[in-house]
Amino acid sequence: MSSRNSNEAEELVSQANDKAQKGHTSKSGKKSAPKKPSKKAEAHIEGASQLGVEVRKEVDFSLWYKQVLKRSEMLEYYEEVSGCYIIRPLAYNIWQEIQNFFDAAIKEMGVEDTYFPMFVSQRQLEREKDHIEGFAPEVAWVTKAGSNTMESPIAIRPTSETVMYPYFAKWIRTHRDLPLKLNQWCNVVRWEFKNPQPFIRTREFLWQEGHTAHFTKEEADTEVYQILELYRQVYEDMLAFPVIKGIKSEKEKFAGGLYTTTLEGFIPTTGRGVQAATSHCLGQNFSKMFDIVIEDPSAPAGPDGKDAKKMYVWQNSWGISTRAIGVMVMVHGDDKGLVLPPRVAATQVVVIPCGITSKTTEDEKKCVEDKINYVVKEMKSSGIKAKADLRENYSPGYKFNHWELKGVPIRLEIGPRDLSKQQTLMVRRDNGVKEPIPLADLTSRISDTLKCIQKDMFDRAKKVYDDHVKLVLKWDDFVPNLDNKNFVLAPWCEEEKCEDSIKEKSTRHNTEQEAEDEKAPSMGAKTLCIPLEQPSDPPIIPGETKCVSCGGLAKRYTLFGRSY
Repeated sequence: MSSRNSNEAEELVSQANDKAQKGHTSKSGKKSAPKKPSKKAEAHIEGASQLGVEVRKEVDFSLWYKQVLKRSEMLEYYEEVSGCYIIRPLAYNIWQEIQNFFDAAIKEMGVEDTYFPMFVSQRQLEREKDHIEGFAPEVAWVTKAGSNTMESPIAIRPTSETVMYPYFAKWIRTHRDLPLKLNQWCNVVRWEFKNPQPFIRTREFLWQEGHTAHFTKEEADTEVYQILELYRQVYEDMLAFPVIKGIKSEKEKFAGGLYTTTLEGFIPTTGRGVQAATSHCLGQNFSKMFDIVIEDPSAPAGPDGKDAKKMYVWQNSWGISTRAIGVMVMVHGDDKGLVLPPRVAATQVVVIPCGITSKTTEDEKKCVEDKINYVVKEMKSSGIKAKADLRENYSPGYKFNHWELKGVPIRLEIGPRDLSKQQTLMVRRDNGVKEPIPLADLTSRISDTLKCIQKDMFDRAKKVYDDHVKLVLKWDDFVPNLDNKNFVLAPWCEEEKCEDSIKEKSTRHNTEQEAEDEKAPSMGAKTLCIPLEQPSDPPIIPGETKCVSCGGLAKRYTLFGRSY
């Protein structure tokens, strides 16, 4: 948000508060009852500095999210092109932590990193009809070079299947060339025309995309779920963000694929779902389209010169993007700013001098700073990402707010009194708990506390998620649970007509209040996934359990929700 927009927002808040407090005088001279404050006025945090967050998360979530990202220096708005953003070092560090973990894990699986061009010809992109139809509205085309109109437009990759697979066909000739496992870390462009939202819905974003080819379907299936598990570890073990593993419906699966597995997350403040990552089995559809074939080793060419039998390879693709950063902020952030899980925090511990007054001698001040530098060095030598904030002309309170906004997991305060007691005051960012700890035990206590914070953040988020998944067996309970910002887990027939009907029947007609949320996605419920872990109480009884919507025979429990 620009400073101009920020000032305009503050003016609106001020005007709304004035009207709410003073009431309104009519033409007759009678004073009417005070008007209810606007949403922005209610969201405003009294006394908040422009350096920090000015709105409450629970009241104006959209503005809160933007302020947290910008003022914590996670992101900057790129004013030249709408829907594009500058990822600043604090956020990019999180992406690098994800890269480091995931890249090492897939290399253990035999995956190699590569890089393909970002441009794809119209002819190649349109070879797979179902695939291009899934992306057509979002494809950005290059149509001019300088002042010359190009004879054939070139697309900027929305995904790379059609870029890579012509070359898979060149490189794969026999079963000995399999498996081929490639991954690239790159940017993609999907020219969204909906309202953009940083990290969640952007026109350009960073991701990794893995593309592999296999001899058998069994090998491909195994990899699909191995990758899905790695994605779960990224979200749950690194970002402390709970997810549900599942399979997409036929309607929601990757265009042109055989089946799609997914991780589905939940944003409690809005009650909406987020597709966190996907791992697709493409089957043989793309190998048939791009003629990726091998000789069947069970039917080689005979001595009579008869040609060997050809067979198509089995393929997968899988990806995770910088959307992960956005959902982490949405779930863990609070009215003070970011709350970062220790595993992805660029700074895990910040040490701040306190208790320095005009009466403090230079020797005492030097002793405090020397001790701070010493403990920071000790923590770093133990693998803890620590730093000292020894900036002058900034009060301790200012520094506290600064590092709270940036989400640093632990703050240590050290002053002359602390040194006399050989202790420091530890403050946790996630829950605000303060605890004095002996300097002699500092490194071990900090290490244990960081692990505790990581676990506590996940456990709290998991409990909230679990509490908002409601098992529903009859339609009368379906929409009310959605309207209460819940997911619905219900028996479903898995028919596309029924899927469309559920979305239509669960669509809310916007009220005046809802119309204010210009970033709201479709209000209709969609199938998020068919969970891999199915409820057992009550179980789906084949031939007996009814679909929650149409009354037909249900196949499996399915997770429904309103989503981004």
